[in-house]
Amino acid sequence: MRAVIHAGRAEGTLAAPPSKSMAHRLLICAALSQGVSTVRGVDMSEDIAATADCLRALGSDITLSGDTVTVGGIDRGIRSAVLDCRESGSTMRFMLPICLALGGRYQLRGSRRLMQRNMAVYEQLCAENGIEYRQSDCTVTVDGQLKPGTFCVRGDISSQFISGIMFASLLMDGESRVQLTTALESRPYVDMTVSAIRQFGGSVGLLGDRYTANGGGMRACDCTVEGDYSNAAFFDALNLTGGSVAVSGLLPDSLQGDKIYRRHFDAICRGGAEIDLTDCPDLGPLLFALAALKGGARFTGTRRLRIKESDRVAAMAEELIKFGVTVTAGDNSAVVSGRLGQPSEMLCGHNDHRVVMALATLCTVTGGTVDGAEAVSKSLPDYFERLKSLGIRVELI
Repeated sequence: MRAVIHAGRAEGTLAAPPSKSMAHRLLICAALSQGVSTVRGVDMSEDIAATADCLRALGSDITLSGDTVTVGGIDRGIRSAVLDCRESGSTMRFMLPICLALGGRYQLRGSRRLMQRNMAVYEQLCAENGIEYRQSDCTVTVDGQLKPGTFCVRGDISSQFISGIMFASLLMDGESRVQLTTALESRPYVDMTVSAIRQFGGSVGLLGDRYTANGGGMRACDCTVEGDYSNAAFFDALNLTGGSVAVSGLLPDSLQGDKIYRRHFDAICRGGAEIDLTDCPDLGPLLFALAALKGGARFTGTRRLRIKESDRVAAMAEELIKFGVTVTAGDNSAVVSGRLGQPSEMLCGHNDHRVVMALATLCTVTGGTVDGAEAVSKSLPDYFERLKSLGIRVELI
């Protein structure tokens, strides 16, 4: 699908989309609890649908009515299942250790790009605990059962591994510990996991560089997904392109790491910004785009942008050059420089929802066409409808 976006001034008020990151966590906690839970404010994007389907494969009774989801507990007697994670890294990294805790033989499927993302932490975990682990271009198969204990995990690859093992620990008898062997990047996402678990009565804690979790005690509850700073940033950014947009429904005391986006917006507008993306890699494409609009910026902590739905550093470099803007990339840094002009050719979304939305933000200034625009369905299926509601003319062809 191609999105033809006409230059225009965005105006209006918009409710923040629900947090995809928190929706994953609340649905999983509900399925790990006794009884039937209600999770409100769920946007059934492709990633969230993947998590829901995987929980169904483990015996959870999940029904959707509008944006409200009722979730029954998984069947802890299941010893074999096929889980389709589609393109969702969160789903894969959260569900695999849950399967290990249940014990048995499980196959987790996903796109080729998903399988290219680092899974070494779980491969090592399985090897250390006598569990079979086999990975192909599109599947991971595990056979065996994880027992409670101390699990030593790197914290500088992805926080999702720490969250995944914490979820698994809730299914195991007694206390388990996640010992960090390196500094933890993207800590706010682990804080969100702890918050979600506690909403359902789970016992988790942090002492120094060690997380603890106790099995049992999870009980059903009625909860609501909070507004999403990650996706709200794309609409708030329209204020930097000449628009007047108010985004409502964001909790000021949210644990979301991407809450920092407003501070980064201010830095870019002041000029000469140097921004560390270590704890907020999902903001990378948008911040690159805004730097292109506002005269440039230097970014550090960019290494993890290369292992997302696309290599986001390379993708943004390839697209911004079409606007006359250069991205000079290092191993863990990037510099955006140049003056934004009209795109010289059609833009490519690189099958990455955040790249598509970042390019669309620039097109509200310059006009342009983004190919592969359907990628927004991964996290925000109604993105273009929301953009049109703010007065931006968009044609989907």
